[in-house]
Amino acid sequence: MRFFYVMLALLGGLLTNAAAGDEPARRVVHPFGETLIEGKPARIVSLYQGATDTALALGVTPIGVVESWVERPMYHYLRDALPETVRYLGLETQPDLEGVAGLRPDLIVGADYRHELVYPLLSRMAPTVIVNTGLDFKALLTLVGAATDREDAAQQLLIQWNTRVADFKRQISAKLGDAWPQRVAIVSVRADHVRLYYHGFAASILAELGFSLPDKQGRDSWGIKLSSREGIPALESDVMFMFLQGAEASVAYTLAQWAQHPLWQNLTAVRNDQVFEVDPVTWNMGGGIIAANHLLDELYAHYRLAPFYPEEGVRVNHP
Repeated sequence: MRFFYVMLALLGGLLTNAAAGDEPARRVVHPFGETLIEGKPARIVSLYQGATDTALALGVTPIGVVESWVERPMYHYLRDALPETVRYLGLETQPDLEGVAGLRPDLIVGADYRHELVYPLLSRMAPTVIVNTGLDFKALLTLVGAATDREDAAQQLLIQWNTRVADFKRQISAKLGDAWPQRVAIVSVRADHVRLYYHGFAASILAELGFSLPDKQGRDSWGIKLSSREGIPALESDVMFMFLQGAEASVAYTLAQWAQHPLWQNLTAVRNDQVFEVDPVTWNMGGGIIAANHLLDELYAHYRLAPFYPEEGVRVNHP
């Protein structure tokens, strides 16, 4: 399991090795307009976690990245793929613009919900594309593939993903039979409350895999914040995927208090021993194709299915 996906960080480079300037200029459309990009960018700055993941999957090593939210300065599953010389540029929410300019990039990738106000400055430093695909890693992969002139590599990664999805759906349907599809709850335990996600990175993947979000979750909002244990019935589902986020002691205390409540004990997933603790980085923070594959790895393991890896796939190290 530790060796799947090194190819995700190398495949793009193996498929497309043309030097910058050898290709004609391209216009890449993104939420803030069109960006003209000359050749194949080599000096790339990523100001969004999902873009860092995606660039590495395409065989692009950024020269500058923003710091991860936890496991700083970079998530463990990506850290070994980045050189020691990479420049860390603060957080997504407040990147070091002077540092970005000093790197003299030939492509900058940002996110609309983070960098709308600084986009005019970024676009004067270098060609800049802005993503609005934080919940759709496949659209993000397509956009970054176009911006870096690695469309073929992006397409190959999507083919690998679709093959794994089809395999998982076949195996889980055969194993669970009439109990499939399962209703799912995606739950984040914080220090002072619990969050139930209706939409998001993990929810979009689970929906693609065939899981069913309860009807009451078919809303446009990201989800709901449960500040009281009286809200526990909202977590009713066949299976619960739960990640702990925040200071370890306080989060553990919150979980213990909730887990002792009779309403929690009455949940279908709890009664059937179908509550699985999962990696918060993979499920909520990574945002790219590599994180998506790690999430799928966890599902194979939780359901004790035989993991399937396309012949080309090799993993970026994941503890």
